[in-house]
Amino acid sequence: YLQVNLQKPCPFWDDSSHCGMRDCAVQPCPSDEVPDGIRSGSYKYSEEANNLAEECEEAKRLGAIDDSLSKETRQAVLQWAQHDDSSDSFCEADDIHSPDAEYVDLLLNPERYTGYKGPDAWKIWNSIYEENCFKPQNVKRPLASGRGDDGGHTFYKWLKGVCVEKRAFYRLISGLHASINIHLSARYLLQDTWSEKKWGPNVTEFQQRFDEVLTRGEGPRRLKNLYFLYLIELRALSKVLPFFERPGFQLYTGNKSQDAETKHLLLEILHLAKSFPLHFDENSFFAGNKEEAAKLKEEFRLHFKNISKIMDCVGCFKCRLWGKLQTQGLGTALKILFSENLIEKIPESGPSYGFQLTRQEIVALFNAFGRVSTSVKELENFKNILQNMR
Repeated sequence: YLQVNLQKPCPFWDDSSHCGMRDCAVQPCPSDEVPDGIRSGSYKYSEEANNLAEECEEAKRLGAIDDSLSKETRQAVLQWAQHDDSSDSFCEADDIHSPDAEYVDLLLNPERYTGYKGPDAWKIWNSIYEENCFKPQNVKRPLASGRGDDGGHTFYKWLKGVCVEKRAFYRLISGLHASINIHLSARYLLQDTWSEKKWGPNVTEFQQRFDEVLTRGEGPRRLKNLYFLYLIELRALSKVLPFFERPGFQLYTGNKSQDAETKHLLLEILHLAKSFPLHFDENSFFAGNKEEAAKLKEEFRLHFKNISKIMDCVGCFKCRLWGKLQTQGLGTALKILFSENLIEKIPESGPSYGFQLTRQEIVALFNAFGRVSTSVKELENFKNILQNMR
């Protein structure tokens, strides 16, 4: 369950052009169709509740968001201790005390193609790349519209000349963009009739975004950046293990036995991440002159925070939901990587004042890694489909 405010106005430009398509509409399930597992506050679905969830999903319009949670569940989740560490945050956190903040069950609102595209969607990514990736205006991005596109030669020459941190920043944003495009290509609306909606992989859509010939060599670079994003988030999971290993750290599902089982599974995943033999080495980041490194790190953090704010300008609410979650998940991963010394000093018992993660950050961290992991898996699926087509 992610608490999110989807009603925040865009802070950068006047934009009342919310997606008018029915597919982008927010249309919660009627309360009598909310699965029993949510209403009871157990956080788990019975077989009957899962069947209800599927019926509810069928009944909803494409892109609708189910933000219905029972009063008991809402109160239970609010009991999670919050910690104000905005000075360490790489993201603009939603005001969870706002009357517009709602809990969303992510399982009932899968990320997939919603039809949100065109100038409005382009404006979001253009703002991210042009204003927040340290790029000068006179350097055009590869495949940029208009004149001056030289196949990316000028862009990559510029990128090669900047410091490793700024290069990594661009690659992370490109990887995130690639990951989201893979999700939308893998769960594309293939059939939309009065009787049924059919979702599945759209090979043509995938090729338009990633095929080496169609993208003039840009597609493979995007996919390399996807793997770079995966390695960064995987590295963060391996680094944050001591925070979750403490006996005093408890997860809350509403059931004590499930709490213990959930924590056991969580630690299993983190130990598996730690055992990976080819982890990215982030020690080269901000390793120069201390004063300059601190200044660059702050600039890095503020640029990423700006990107998290841009997510409030996304016109499709489902796209906004998953955009906010994935940017916050990556921001949390960066916060972990830049807090290694604080994590190592966490005491085995008692509060960890030096380093803390809010419930929002924890939910975003694991769900964002779930998304990029899914992208890697779907990429393999597309490769197999394309091989069979030859």
